[in-house]
Amino acid sequence: LELWHDMLRRRDLGRIDEALAEDRVFLSPIVHTPPSARDLTRLYLTAALAVFNESFQYVKEVVSPQHAVLEFTCEVDGIMVNGVDIMTFDAAGKIVEFKVMVRPLKAINLLHAKMKAMLEQMSAQ
Repeated sequence: LELWHDMLRRRDLGRIDEALAEDRVFLSPIVHTPPSARDLTRLYLTAALAVFNESFQYVKEVVSPQHAVLEFTCEVDGIMVNGVDIMTFDAAGKIVEFKVMVRPLKAINLLHAKMKAMLEQMSAQ
């Protein structure tokens, strides 16, 4: 969790493989089938960091040894996005499940469009 916070503070997911377990699952508020491949999870999280701008911040945390629930806010294109990142950790402290939940509906629709465009842009590179 400390590594995750450090990467977000620096806006650099270059060490993301250190944080993710080999057999992990990413659950998106938009994509129905959870991507489990490490490269795909890295791609989704990197795209999200690009879509969420400098206004992204965690405002609450509930943490136990195996779980963390981090509430965030961010303004994107004039719309306030509110959500939670729910992480489950293995015995080594690596993320085995990363679930994102977002509200309100207007924010979900906006993020769907932005993430689709960002993923297409990143795939073209």
